[in-house]
Amino acid sequence: MSTRKKPPATPAPAGPPAEVGEVLRRLAAAIPEPRCELDHQDAWTLLVATILSAQSTDRTVNTVTPLLFEKWPTPAALAAAPREEVEAVVHRTGFFRNKAKAIQGASLAIAEQHGGEVPRAMAALVALPGVARKTANVVLGVAFRLAEGVVVDTHVMRVAQRLGWTLAKSAERIEAELQAKLPRDQWIDAGHRLLLLGRYVCVAHHPACQDCPLFETCPARQGAALGTLDERTAATKLLVESRGARGGSGPGAEG
Repeated sequence: MSTRKKPPATPAPAGPPAEVGEVLRRLAAAIPEPRCELDHQDAWTLLVATILSAQSTDRTVNTVTPLLFEKWPTPAALAAAPREEVEAVVHRTGFFRNKAKAIQGASLAIAEQHGGEVPRAMAALVALPGVARKTANVVLGVAFRLAEGVVVDTHVMRVAQRLGWTLAKSAERIEAELQAKLPRDQWIDAGHRLLLLGRYVCVAHHPACQDCPLFETCPARQGAALGTLDERTAATKLLVESRGARGGSGPGAEG
């Protein structure tokens, strides 16, 4: 959609924080069906995929997990697999030794302590090897539709900061501030909408402010908007749907 030169990288807020209700309304129109872009069949495959996505891309993880789950289709099978074989399969995701150890450790705990089922409680999830709050929030929200928190990765952190919603630098503090700002029934979907906006529009360097449906309300906006709000909303919807169909490309934060 854009034909103009993109604005400078990493704009900072220069006005009052964006109004929460207006942001949520615009995001719901632009990204009506937010989704996790990690391919999965159930809570366990989502848990494993999310662990593998740390410092990697959803696209890369989605090329690795089909073989992983074909070879070891249950938590017990993956837990019992030879470590070097698991490392070879997940090698492309980076940090493959630590990740192989984590997904096997989590799978062993699920098999031996939880009857082969992923637990539905935050405390039990974060007790699993390799699982911190971000991973637990992904699993609880996506697999079980339980709003126990807000997924905060590098994309959500960036967008929340640019909207003027937080000055915090840590994921834990930003999550707490987003929980205070957002209605609880929006924690899951609004969190994923912020993530997708950050992944495809409000990117780290040279964000496409001119094409963003949040332009008028964002205190960090740069340049001038292109087209009407309806046009930018439609363009964002198409971008997210088309890019998402090929697999997410943005790196996530640890945990």
